[in-house]
Amino acid sequence: MIQQIYPAPVHSYRYELNKDFQFAAAHYVPHEEAGACRRLHGHTYFVNVTVVGNELNNLGFLVNFQEIKNLIHKRFDHTLLNQDALFNEEDPNYFPTTEVVARTIWEVMQESLNKMANKPRCIQVFLRETPTSYVVYRPQEEDFQ
Repeated sequence: MIQQIYPAPVHSYRYELNKDFQFAAAHYVPHEEAGACRRLHGHTYFVNVTVVGNELNNLGFLVNFQEIKNLIHKRFDHTLLNQDALFNEEDPNYFPTTEVVARTIWEVMQESLNKMANKPRCIQVFLRETPTSYVVYRPQEEDFQ
């Protein structure tokens, strides 16, 4: 993986964890105005997630790095994103665009983090789709409710 400098979200938590990983997936955007993206094609997505919190768990981790990777990689690697139940072809808010995939990664991550006793939060997902295109998703405070 190439070294990458990511935008740094501002926060007041004691700990900040960043995890880089990648997954390969295909998708298409099911809308006539999507141009070439309407056709089935694939990407090697590069992901960085930022997790913060004030308390460590009983192992001394904010979150185990491997758990973060497995949560996303196992679900999305070598798949057709359009076939995942988290996306659909009726509502543009659920088309597997880079923006929606970034938000969806956050949703999957935060759902898992909510089950942890130390209550970490994912405050940023950086998703690179191509060498020249990426999306940053940052949840708002009400998204954690």
